[in-house]
Amino acid sequence: MHITAKDLAALIPPGFTLGVATAAFQIEGALDEDGRGPAGWDVFAGKDGAIVENHSPVTACDHYHRMPQDVALMKQLGVDSYRFSFAWPRIQPTGSGPANTSGLNFYDRLLDELLANGISPMATIYHWDTPLALDEAGGWMNRDTAYRLGEYAAILADRFGDRVARWVTVNEPATVSTNGYSLGLHSPGKELVLGAFPTVHHQLLGHGLAVQALRAAKVPGEIGITNVYSPMVPNSINPLDRISAGLMDLAQNRLYADPVLTGKYPDLIRAAKFFSSFEHPEEDMELISQPLDFYGLNYYMPTKVAVGPGGGAVPASMAEAMGSDLSAAGSGGTPFHVETWPEADITSYGWPVKPEYMSVALKEMAERYPNLPPVIITEGGASFEDIIVRDKSTNTKFIPDERRLKYLSDHLEAALRATAPGGEAESVDLRGYYVWSLLDNFEWSAGYNQPFGLLHVDFDTLERTPKASYFWFQELIEERDLAMAAAAAIAGAMAGDPIEVDVIGAEVPGTDDVSDDDVPDDGVPVLGASA
Repeated sequence: MHITAKDLAALIPPGFTLGVATAAFQIEGALDEDGRGPAGWDVFAGKDGAIVENHSPVTACDHYHRMPQDVALMKQLGVDSYRFSFAWPRIQPTGSGPANTSGLNFYDRLLDELLANGISPMATIYHWDTPLALDEAGGWMNRDTAYRLGEYAAILADRFGDRVARWVTVNEPATVSTNGYSLGLHSPGKELVLGAFPTVHHQLLGHGLAVQALRAAKVPGEIGITNVYSPMVPNSINPLDRISAGLMDLAQNRLYADPVLTGKYPDLIRAAKFFSSFEHPEEDMELISQPLDFYGLNYYMPTKVAVGPGGGAVPASMAEAMGSDLSAAGSGGTPFHVETWPEADITSYGWPVKPEYMSVALKEMAERYPNLPPVIITEGGASFEDIIVRDKSTNTKFIPDERRLKYLSDHLEAALRATAPGGEAESVDLRGYYVWSLLDNFEWSAGYNQPFGLLHVDFDTLERTPKASYFWFQELIEERDLAMAAAAAIAGAMAGDPIEVDVIGAEVPGTDDVSDDDVPDDGVPVLGASA
């Protein structure tokens, strides 16, 4: 069971954003249309075996042609905000030089459609679709890519700055460095292990240059970055397990957050061999750590870590490359690995469902970073196999995705309770939660086999079908709006100001004594009229 939508809505503070998120490469399709240049991901996805069942992103959800329909579904859902990403190769086909007018025009239409429907745009500048020309020049191993990102951000700021409410510079640099350059699971498919460290720094530098470009353009929207965060949990009380979890925390969490929020890399990272062999100007850190309006957190799960070899072991070369200070963690260089959670519900991706660690993530962020800016959960969601129930008599479909619904409800509840007064992370100013994702989509190397969407997509017909989780989120937003309207009505009544609030269908505490004379013909009481 999970908390009711009404009770969950009562926990939501004023001004808290409820939204949905997507990324361009995962939903747009139209890879060869209207002047879009090739991305590194186009090539990687075309390699045999790189994507599950060799699924192709060429069409994806066809959002490029169905954008108005998708915005209409968001409007029907009632979300406050939509987080999307600009496709870099659609706007700058080679990653440098003048912008592609057709690409700019598409995002003009998207932004205007969102605003016309009362949906606030949150735009991600870089969500992994590096133009192929930049990948061929070294990608994020090349410092020049960071400067290209800064120039790209300036183009976006100039064209769209008047309409974007929130900007995310870079999405999950940890995933790009780890999966794309260390392990070869994502584009560009490099297996550099710790030799991939320059990609960490260059992405963070690109973030800093993008912030600089946005601020130079005086965009009115808020500016931040988004990092994935997973609390690292020792497999046992074994000291080596604890050290291993600490090392994984350094590599996956602090390596990316510390430079942005403190202006320096963690001391243990700075002492490692791979770091000392990488030279960068000290002024880079000033760019990387510029003050932000918010910090985006993508939270999905915790990670359990144990010392020694295992199925998910880090390559054996890691301890040696990290240097003597860290090799002791693995008993003379033994790698550590990720363990399973036998007691936990597991998503289709194999991720443990542990909503209590949402609170841990927020608490750890608060304790580590005293000057933490407001936080937004920019992604949260779960992949589960969906069962489509068909009613032949009405020719309709229903998708009862109770496990996804419960995941979202439990995680949002955990975040709200943790940051409420008296909560474990009450010092965190939590500003919003974005569900990943609006649509089932192309989930990178997993292809179309990992559905996260509130909307089911039939990838043969491209038909969208709302799932039970869609209707739950819709109900939650409606209950939130009713609660806020009631609170505003009560505040107005207490202040003695006549305020008309449409609360039809809601019980408004404190209005039992509104007389018939106070109710006009339209049936909406004018609260405070008798004062």
